[in-house]
Amino acid sequence: MKRKNLYNIITQGISDMMIIWMNELKNVVKDQGILIFFIFVPLGYPLLYTYIYNNEVIREVPVAAVDDNRSSMSREFLKYVDANPDTRIVTYPANIEDAKKAMKEGMIYGIIYIPNDFTKTLVKGEQANVSIFCDLSGMLYYKALLTSATNSSLMMNKEIKISKMGNSTDRQDEIATAPIAYEDIALFNPQAGFASFLIPAVLILIIQQTLLLGIGLAAGTARENNRFRDLVPINRHYHGTLRIVLGKSLLYFMLYVIMSTYILVFVPKMFSLPQIGNPFTIAQFILPYLLSAIFFAMTCSVLIRHRETCMIVYIFTSVPLLFISGISWPGTAIPEFWKIVSYIFPSTFGINGFVQINNMGATIEDVSTGYKALWIQAGIYFITTFFVYRYQIIMSRRHVWRRYKEISRKKRIK
Repeated sequence: MKRKNLYNIITQGISDMMIIWMNELKNVVKDQGILIFFIFVPLGYPLLYTYIYNNEVIREVPVAAVDDNRSSMSREFLKYVDANPDTRIVTYPANIEDAKKAMKEGMIYGIIYIPNDFTKTLVKGEQANVSIFCDLSGMLYYKALLTSATNSSLMMNKEIKISKMGNSTDRQDEIATAPIAYEDIALFNPQAGFASFLIPAVLILIIQQTLLLGIGLAAGTARENNRFRDLVPINRHYHGTLRIVLGKSLLYFMLYVIMSTYILVFVPKMFSLPQIGNPFTIAQFILPYLLSAIFFAMTCSVLIRHRETCMIVYIFTSVPLLFISGISWPGTAIPEFWKIVSYIFPSTFGINGFVQINNMGATIEDVSTGYKALWIQAGIYFITTFFVYRYQIIMSRRHVWRRYKEISRKKRIK
């Protein structure tokens, strides 16, 4: 009898779990809002974001050159600046005020100013100054102009040294100007591109944020449709907490296995972003990330009372989460308090681990700290999800019991 009862309980639990899975799938398909967050946003947003930043680096930034010296040496310096791939001199204003006016009108993003004593200072063997002014509304403009001006000054420094040394051979000139040879190699991002370091982090964050929004919207819809505004409907299939949690999470997991494959594999391949990680290692790492993100979203769904609430609560968190992850802003510069706060979110460990595996070829052992942290988060958020739904079942039963008592009292009065 005990074996039969246990068998019946297990069979009924699996049957209810599949019914809950099917009901959740119907809700996703029928609800346009949930369908947008679960399907269309993960399909379209990575393409849009990657397309915008696909140029990787800024080239040919338009700048103005104000040459108060008007000598062969100042023209040579400006020739080097114009030949640099980062900048392009588009105008030569007569004075700095005209150049500022051109910057205000949006014609240029930077100004190179050569003072009238430039050649005289160099001939005297003193250090000359060249000033640059940049529109800091975009930091990449500043980087391009500064890099271009610095490279030009290094080239002229080398030529001036050679002219004053009087060496007999080119080899002597080469050794004298560069006694120590060096080679600049950008590891894992050879083109020093913006997309190569930022897009992988954004792709991981998209998975978490769309789960938060989609599951939150589903929770808000459930509360609005239920008679007593509870998260769990009054239904004989929704009595067991475990079957509810597993039924719902199984659907989300199956959907996002497909979406994660598209987001993390096919989108970077379409735009030729760095992908040197082992696919099996990536799949092994993404598994706990998906589970932790799903259970985290299901736990947070208890906060959602209306469909629109999830947009207000979650949508603004994307940029702060990207910053405190330590990718778009150096982790060493993040205050300790915000580092601790970042450990709450699966995206922090997911972003850092995925970037190391995908862009740097790391193994699971190399990212073991983040990998273990994601499994711990998955376990903790599974427990919190269980208690959240258990509490909702208890509240639903209380509401039904109160309603039953009210009806009984009215009947007695009659």
